[in-house]
Amino acid sequence: MTTSGEQAAPTDPSDQWAPLPVDAVVFDLGNVLIRWDPAPAVAAAVGTERATAFLRDEAFDFADWNAANDAGRSWEDAEREAIAAHPHLEEEIRGYRTHFGASLVEEIAGTVEILRELHAADIPVLALTNWAAETFPVALDRFDFLDLFEDIIVSGEEGVAKPDPEIFEILEERVSHLGGLDDCIFIDDSLVNVAAAHEAGLDAIHFTDPEHLRQDLALRGLPLRRTQREP
Repeated sequence: MTTSGEQAAPTDPSDQWAPLPVDAVVFDLGNVLIRWDPAPAVAAAVGTERATAFLRDEAFDFADWNAANDAGRSWEDAEREAIAAHPHLEEEIRGYRTHFGASLVEEIAGTVEILRELHAADIPVLALTNWAAETFPVALDRFDFLDLFEDIIVSGEEGVAKPDPEIFEILEERVSHLGGLDDCIFIDDSLVNVAAAHEAGLDAIHFTDPEHLRQDLALRGLPLRRTQREP
């Protein structure tokens, strides 16, 4: 059954014998499948006004600090070093991890639907995410669609994060039983990561929204339902 805005893709009885169009589809998680925003987590500790000021504080540079955690630095070290350098921000710094669940705003329903369709069509799906090892279990406990992935490569567990070429070497090892990177599709919301994936040999798609992603994947021969907005 399809909704009024969708029509099923044409099927052919011989399709079940056709080779898969790709070896695997590799998804980024944050802001591709899970909407992430650190502001609500910090605000839960110190209020919206202070959280906004904290995240815009160029002297602290939250993005750079958080990226080091994604690359494997422990939260204990991260907080200790940050508080030593910025003692007036201790509540904000500690509040982010304490209320981390609030930063996972919601699943991005349209992309989750695409993931489920690919899984149902027996297309191997994996995830490659920049995420701190100590906070990733929060996502695992909350989002059941993460169970659909054959494998999830978490940068914090590997000690290296996108766009470092080394993490794509790790991905290559993890997909070797399926095929090579040149027959995998990679999806990420970061243009820098997309460029790095392309350099590693992947067919890389820059994610902007689920509708454009569905079109990009359909053009590559993936078995997805078509919407009325598509040609």
